[in-house]
Amino acid sequence: MKTLYLMRHGKSAWDDPSLDDHDRPLAPRGRKAARLVGHELKDRGARIGMVLCSTARRAADTADRLLEVMDAPDIPVERERGLYLCGARVLLERLRDAPDSVSSLMLVAHNPDLHDLARELTGSGDERHREALAEKFPTAACAVILFEAARWADLDSGAGRLADFILPRKLS
Repeated sequence: MKTLYLMRHGKSAWDDPSLDDHDRPLAPRGRKAARLVGHELKDRGARIGMVLCSTARRAADTADRLLEVMDAPDIPVERERGLYLCGARVLLERLRDAPDSVSSLMLVAHNPDLHDLARELTGSGDERHREALAEKFPTAACAVILFEAARWADLDSGAGRLADFILPRKLS
């Protein structure tokens, strides 16, 4: 069994037009939402074995705040430029390369990539969560998808069960 946490970065700040998109920080709302989702995951007993994270500042800051709140400083985090606005196919290929010794993995990245990937992988699960996911993947939302697979390489379209879809606006 593999557990995949797909986490979209928090709301980013747009107040400095001179910054490149890759370098935009989190807005105050984004920082708060990342912490809220981190608390929720901790309260639900989430066990994350590894984090794959885009190098975009807003994604890295989201992962840092979330893991800080979860009190999980020992979780390995791999920051990869190749996860920045790369498309759902590239994200899926990267997930398939994850070490099989890790049973639960978090991917912190961007839309539309995460939304496309989540919809592609999810074939079953709670209907309310599936309807919300079909509509949109908001900033700082986290989809929890379970797979009856022993290897990450076996992730396939429709093979995942959407166990949860955590929306920060419902936590505050």
